[in-house]
Amino acid sequence: QVQLVESGGGLVQAGGSLRLSCAASGRAFSSYAMGWFRQAPGKEREFVAAISWSGATTYYADPVKGRFTASRDNAKNTVYLQMDSLKPEDTAVYSCAARRGAALSTAPSYDYWGQGTQVTVSS
Repeated sequence: QVQLVESGGGLVQAGGSLRLSCAASGRAFSSYAMGWFRQAPGKEREFVAAISWSGATTYYADPVKGRFTASRDNAKNTVYLQMDSLKPEDTAVYSCAARRGAALSTAPSYDYWGQGTQVTVSS
């Protein structure tokens, strides 16, 4: 079992930055690939980024490439999402998720989910 708790969301102006954190409890965090997903009101959940268990490999959705950076610190059982050059269309609830094996972009592939943190970008 893995428990995930996100933090770091908030209100920011367009062009600003936020760093989300996802703290994990449970065993063998370093064996899990981690994903970040977001869901805006009235829209389906969408993939944002994923990072392999070692942190060596990352994947990003096209809308966030070059602006968002996923990283992890296995010693702290924490994964991060650095979000720069934020746009109003980035407004959503952001959730982290964990799965054993490869980092994937499909939400059903993930076994454990956090409760999410709200990110609001004003224009």
